Amino acid sequence: MPEQYANAAGAPLLCAGLIGYRSYTLTGDNVKHLGIYGFGAAWAGDSTQPSPHPLDASIIFAPVGSLVPLALRSADKGATIVCGGIHMSDIPSFSYDLLWEERSIRSVANLTRTDGREFLDLAPRIPIHTTTQTFPLLQANEALEALRTGRIHGAAVLVP
Repeated sequence: MPEQYANAAGAPLLCAGLIGYRSYTLTGDNVKHLGIYGFGAAWAGDSTQPSPHPLDASIIFAPVGSLVPLALRSADKGATIVCGGIHMSDIPSFSYDLLWEERSIRSVANLTRTDGREFLDLAPRIPIHTTTQTFPLLQANEALEALRTGRIHGAAVLVP
């Protein structure tokens, strides 16, 4: 681990960060307009509304299958939709015209050591700064309740 991430600050990089990096690499090499469902970025809006530009790729982090056809509606020809979650609710049926013109849907199943090495080498050069709130392991239930009720700013990290 790079030195600045060798404590609780590195925890968000080891799950969400690595999945995000892997998802991003699966979108392809020529992505100018990227949609990210589940997090805000340069433009944030209602996911049920079309994006301001046709998207070259989208990453869906929210475990909501109904976002897949919505992402396809904003996708340009040849776009890739990456489902970056561990689980997702059922994807509803949709008309073939949303997939037509060589659009594709893929999922992230596993990370590789190469993903980890590449991402952890890249993170300090960007640089990525994390915000965490630590909880003793014995307070795991309190940490979960704080997450459920929106009282966490950043990531909750359990420590020994």
